[in-house]
Amino acid sequence: MKNWAGNLEYSTTNIHYPETIEQLQSLVKQHDKLKVLGSCHSFNTIADSTEALVSLEKLPRHLEIDAQQQQVTLSAHLKYGEFCNALHDAGYALHNLASLPHISVVGACMTATHGSGDANGNLATAVKAFEMVTADGNLVTFSAQDTPAEFYGAVVNLGAIGIITKMTLQLQPTFDVRQRMYLNLPFAHLADKFDEIMASAYSISFFTTWQKDVIEEVLIKDKVTDALPTALAPSFYDAPLEPIVPPAPEDSTTPKGIAGPWQHRLPHFRMEATPSHGEELQAEYFVARNVAPAAIEAVRQLKEHVGPVLIITEIRTIAADQFWMSPNYQQDSVSIHFTLKPDWPNVQKVLPLVEEALRPFNAKPHWGKLFTMPAAELQASYAEMPAFLELVQKYDPTGKFRNAFLDRYLG
Repeated sequence: MKNWAGNLEYSTTNIHYPETIEQLQSLVKQHDKLKVLGSCHSFNTIADSTEALVSLEKLPRHLEIDAQQQQVTLSAHLKYGEFCNALHDAGYALHNLASLPHISVVGACMTATHGSGDANGNLATAVKAFEMVTADGNLVTFSAQDTPAEFYGAVVNLGAIGIITKMTLQLQPTFDVRQRMYLNLPFAHLADKFDEIMASAYSISFFTTWQKDVIEEVLIKDKVTDALPTALAPSFYDAPLEPIVPPAPEDSTTPKGIAGPWQHRLPHFRMEATPSHGEELQAEYFVARNVAPAAIEAVRQLKEHVGPVLIITEIRTIAADQFWMSPNYQQDSVSIHFTLKPDWPNVQKVLPLVEEALRPFNAKPHWGKLFTMPAAELQASYAEMPAFLELVQKYDPTGKFRNAFLDRYLG
């Protein structure tokens, strides 16, 4: 069995598919070592096991909206694209979605995945409570309201504490979003206008190959309100508007220029269309918002090294959160995301150069993507690492949910 990208073959074929929570609890009790498969979108071995894997895809599907609290409780293994239409039909929305709606809620939240927009935290910031099967097979509930001391350590838990079965997410009233694309934004504007540019819409993403003096594409997502101008501005900081072309039926990307419900416009890609065959590698690094222009310029100096292995880089902002193991812990951040060619021998030569260039800015890698940063350096970058390890020890004292990846990077 391989991951979505095809770059990783899992280390065991011993995969279990429980059909009830009770069966899952029994499996946990029976095994000394066990790891959970999500939607297989991790690019490294964070979810791998040499002994036993468990998939939650056959568990009953649950979706319950609490209108009074404006929250939804759902099966954690659901993919975002599988339930967002139901939220919209009921009049609700999530504050944020990933580029791909094909990823699972639990996998995204456990690794602090995605975030886009100055005021928008990563996907885990919607979590208000969750239910977990711990190493002894018991069901434990964590919530921001009732167990805050442990909740903020346990949401982004990297699969080290237990198996999450249900999650409660905060909702808001449904809304529409309009996308627009501008071409060839001069890199020079980032030095003194970065904050101004990134604050000008609900979400902004830069796409670049680093090979020119311009950012090739600027994708802007506006929340539709009465104050939003009907006409699209012909230019954006000297970048002209891309002509609006209706998408072809087979197009995997979401339409530009035409407003639509949040779940169809916040992602870059449509749920009903596969964005690629997964033939790519991914790496992502997070730096504090206030050093972003300098960090971006440092990477740009590596364009001759990065160019041969790169497909595209996306740059976006992410609001701070309070999760101990999140790379956005207590700091507004900027993500520098690399979609790379499926050429690991050469990619693994380039990533250390990127990490060295970003080292002065205390960059943190995405937990579920590719990186070569030394374990000691990564551990030192998380101030709450000791507290998190105490939490892991409390709920998994024998290391049942550990694997080689977690042993290496958590110590």
